[in-house]
Amino acid sequence: MTAADWDLVAAFHARCSEQNLLRRWGRTRLTPRDLTRLLAQAQCWIGLDVDERPLALVCLGPVSREPGVVDLGLQVADDHHRRGIGTALARQAARMARTRGAHTLIAFTLASNAPMLRLLERLGPTRRTRDGPYVEVRIALDACASDALPHTRTAPT
Repeated sequence: MTAADWDLVAAFHARCSEQNLLRRWGRTRLTPRDLTRLLAQAQCWIGLDVDERPLALVCLGPVSREPGVVDLGLQVADDHHRRGIGTALARQAARMARTRGAHTLIAFTLASNAPMLRLLERLGPTRRTRDGPYVEVRIALDACASDALPHTRTAPT
C-alpha cells in the first residue's frame, strides 16, 4: 500500500464502526496525513474481498525502534469479524517479520480489546505489560515453531 491508496483506506474505514475505529486508532477518523506518517514507519497492506472491496488493513514495521522488534497493526471490517481473517493476516505478518529477521512481534491495544488479545495468543506465547487502559503484547517469534504459523486460507464470503 502507498499514500495513493487513500481512497481504499477511506472506503475500508467507512465499513468500520466508530467502536472499531476507536479500538484500532484511538479515534474515529484518519486523515491522508495520518496514513502518510504511518507508511513512513511501516509496511501496510489492504485485504480485499471477492468483490475487490477493502475488508482489512495490516501494518507491520519497526515503530518502537527496538532492534529485532516489529509492531503489528491490524483491523478487520466489522462485517467480517469472527471469520479467521484477522488471525490469518496476523500469522502472515508474523511469518514476514521472522523472514526479515525480527525476533519479537508486538501489538499495543486497549486492555479491553478481548478479540485482539485472543488473536495474539493464537500466534504463540505472549507477555503482556499494562499501561493504563492499554496493554502491550509481545510475542517471541523464535518460540513459535514453523507449524505454529501455518498458511491458512479463509473461505470466500
